[in-house]
Formats: sequence, C-alpha cells, structure tokens
Amino acid sequence: MSRYRGPRLRLCRRLGDLPGLTRKTSKKQSPPGEHGNKNKKPSEYAVRLEEKQKLKFNYGINEKQLSRYVKTAKRVTGSTGYILLQLLEMRLDNTLFRLGMAPTIPAARQLVNHGHICINNNIVSIASYQCKPGDTITIKSQESSRSLVSKYLMFPGLANIPNHLDLDANTLTGKVNGIIEREWVALQLNELLVVEYYSRK
Repeated sequence: MSRYRGPRLRLCRRLGDLPGLTRKTSKKQSPPGEHGNKNKKPSEYAVRLEEKQKLKFNYGINEKQLSRYVKTAKRVTGSTGYILLQLLEMRLDNTLFRLGMAPTIPAARQLVNHGHICINNNIVSIASYQCKPGDTITIKSQESSRSLVSKYLMFPGLANIPNHLDLDANTLTGKVNGIIEREWVALQLNELLVVEYYSRK
C-alpha cells in the first residue's frame, strides 16, 4: 500500500496539527514554500481540499481509501461527516494510537503489519480492521512484542484516552466499549467540508 514518506513537519506547517502523523513540532510558523508568507485568501475549493488532506495524511490513507470511506458513510443513516470520522477513528491502527500503544498512527500500523496485535485472541495483521464495541485488543505473548509496546506506553502521546476505550497498562490490554463521540476526535477539522469536496467531484 502506498504511504506518505516525505517530510512530516512540512505537512504540519501547511495543514496544521496532525497528531496521528508525528509528535514533533516545527519552530517555523509560516507555511512551507517560497511564497509561504503571502496572505492570499484561499478559494472555496482550496479550503475543502485542505480539510480533505488533513484526514488523508493524519490517518495515513490514500485517496482511493478515503473516497471509499466517504461512500460507505453516505450509505449509513445520520450525519455523513460524523460517520466518516467514526469509521476512520475505529480503524485498528488509530485505536492502538489512541490507547497509547504506539506514538503515531504509522508506528501503530507497523505493529499491526508485523503481527504483534491480537483482537479477541486472534492475530490481526490488517491495519484498516474496523474495531467494534466488545473487542479486546492484546499484544502477542512474545517477549519482543510486549517490550516494544511497554516502551511506547511509557511515553504516551495524547494526554487522555477517549471514553470509548479502556486500557490496562499492566496486562497490555485494551478494550473497545463503544463508538467514539465527536468531541473526542483529536484532529481539528470541519468534516462537512470533506463531504462537500467529494459531493462536488
């Protein structure tokens, strides 16, 4: 699967804080590029594109995946933007990140891809797996897997674990109790603009 391998702080300077992409912060305040300081009013399309790019880079998904998530969200009854955020937040890689078992979403994806993570005692190696209420997330009993996650838990990224998740740091066990609520989404964005972006394509 294609993933972003370029400079992460450069993205954060352009799009704002992306907690899932990196923990680092840039000393530079202006947007990247030769003309970064120009105070030009962005077009409506540019505003919607920027919100879409925030989702894409924060959750580490490609254009095709994001488009598929939007189509899925449109088929579900309710606010399309909110359901889109729920689908992205309930991904396994993001759930590990929100539990503090990985410092970033790319690091969480690597844990999953390398077979360190079990869901309900079954090894799951698909980062896009949709976590459901009642799922129990554990670490493979191998010592290397447990020591790696223990090291990550010593330096948790986000201060608070969302209220739909529970973590037992002693047994390295996470529990999904429900679906995430809008106020617990860490990324600052207007999800309705993302839906508008795709509805106009």
